[in-house]
Amino acid sequence: MTESRELAKAACNALNDKKAEDIRIIDISEISVLADYFIIANGMNPNQIQAMVDAVEESLSKIGHSAKQIEGNRQSSWVLMDYGDIIVHVFSREDRLFYDLERIWRDGKALDMDAL
Repeated sequence: MTESRELAKAACNALNDKKAEDIRIIDISEISVLADYFIIANGMNPNQIQAMVDAVEESLSKIGHSAKQIEGNRQSSWVLMDYGDIIVHVFSREDRLFYDLERIWRDGKALDMDAL
């Protein structure tokens, strides 16, 4: 799980560099086989959302990881980036409130960036 922690940290740093709002990390390793961590953040507009997605891709690529799958595109208000051990969700503010993944995955352990 150390490697997934490093991936999560790199993704969070990339999101933070692009001024992502309300970055949340949920440790789901004990409640799901999907991944070890969900990372959830939102942006203010489509350009910022895309910049956040690009920053995560570039940052994780530099340390040798590419997304297994990315759902969403440049016009999307929710982009899901699946890196196996971590799944990054980048939302518009409205869609984040609507889908409320934090509530759905509340059985996971909420972490802050410093905990990584």
